[in-house]
Amino acid sequence: MRVGVLALQGDFEAHAAALRRACASADVVEVRQVAHLEGLAGLVIPGGESTTMLKLMEYYGLFEPLREFGSRRPVFGTCAGAILLASEVLNPAQASLGLVDLTVERNAYGRQLDSRVVRIAGHELGGEPELEAVFIRAPIIRHIGEGCQVLAQYGGDPVLVEAGSHLVATFHPELSSDPRVHSLFLSKVTV
Repeated sequence: MRVGVLALQGDFEAHAAALRRACASADVVEVRQVAHLEGLAGLVIPGGESTTMLKLMEYYGLFEPLREFGSRRPVFGTCAGAILLASEVLNPAQASLGLVDLTVERNAYGRQLDSRVVRIAGHELGGEPELEAVFIRAPIIRHIGEGCQVLAQYGGDPVLVEAGSHLVATFHPELSSDPRVHSLFLSKVTV
């Protein structure tokens, strides 16, 4: 199974390690160029700073190829990656790949000082009922469209959403030792 992690900015190395913990045989590729997308069965877009990631995607000519890739293959976006997958971005409005019918508000949980680690219900993922969720300047999902299923919530807001073959998390599952979220993504990836 060959899976990519967008490696322009953010903690892409932690995602690569989490994918390998979830499936020891996963062949994880750091994606920095359009050519790196070839032969991938799925892609993770990590957290980081969404505006910076957009600029780098444009600079390296990756924006449209990523959108096209996501129209055919599973994509998993966390935090800034969730913002980039959404169909609408608020606070402020910005471009996105528009792969998942969500409205996302940037930095809605507050500033860096307001970051937190919480336990959330993870019944939809199997195993232990609670899931550790690390929120760092996290977005809030304000609206979910048709075809989206909420898998986990925090404070009444969706924080883990499944939309067909795509997965969106407003927290950082790669910073937890719990492999369930990455395992769920890998279950969507076809060899």
